[in-house]
Amino acid sequence: MTEREVLVTVLFFAGARDLAGVDRSAVTLTAITTPEQLLAQVVRSFGEIAKIRESVIISLNQEYCEPGQWLVLSTGDEVAIIPPISGGMSLIFRTVINNIQLGIMDYIKLTQDVLSVEEITGLITNPSCGAISLFVGTTRNNFQGKNVVRLEYEAYHEMAEKEMGKLIKEARNKWSLKHIALYHRLGLVPVTESSVIVAVSSEHRRESLDAVSFLIDNLKANVPIWKKEVYSDGSDDWKKNKECVWVKEEDGQDTVDKIINNNKST
Repeated sequence: MTEREVLVTVLFFAGARDLAGVDRSAVTLTAITTPEQLLAQVVRSFGEIAKIRESVIISLNQEYCEPGQWLVLSTGDEVAIIPPISGGMSLIFRTVINNIQLGIMDYIKLTQDVLSVEEITGLITNPSCGAISLFVGTTRNNFQGKNVVRLEYEAYHEMAEKEMGKLIKEARNKWSLKHIALYHRLGLVPVTESSVIVAVSSEHRRESLDAVSFLIDNLKANVPIWKKEVYSDGSDDWKKNKECVWVKEEDGQDTVDKIINNNKST
């Protein structure tokens, strides 16, 4: 008996897109498979992907897949080949999540516009709060002796927005917080300009300080946003965040289970 096959859309991002030569493709895959078997099938169609097969993770319909997990694919599903993250289209994605009864607001935004600390601070300011904590990530002009002229960011937009929402939910489970804003710029970000702003308001400073640290660290670890450094000599490089949880650590232990367990807990 032959295995049932389905036609799915496979998305490629950052370095995976460079190797595949396309950003998306309709691919016929076995309907019942594992992430490893799925990737092997993709490699048969896009051979260059084999160069990074040990450092990518698979998502199905915007959810990360666990190694060895049995997947049941249907026609029209969306599969993504996700290289190590380092966090474009001209679209702006902005989610405002509010709870009127609790009086809290969450803001998530992916945009090619310049980010404004003043705008974001204004959104999360509240008379009941004695603290506003911020993290602002900016483009620096150097990396390991190379002159950096700009950064270029791209995202798996819908999935990035979903993962940012999960992080906010987890932060609220840990601390008593008022308003939260997660803003990330996409496209070209020149030297000295902001690429990411995390802002949190709370009644007391400790909660907002701890929450900001948690949010930026986990944004860099879990959210599918990629950063390319462009240098003055014309070369460029897709960067890997050291926090990226499916990159093998120095001791050789695979840490992909961290991201799976984190998703299961939210």
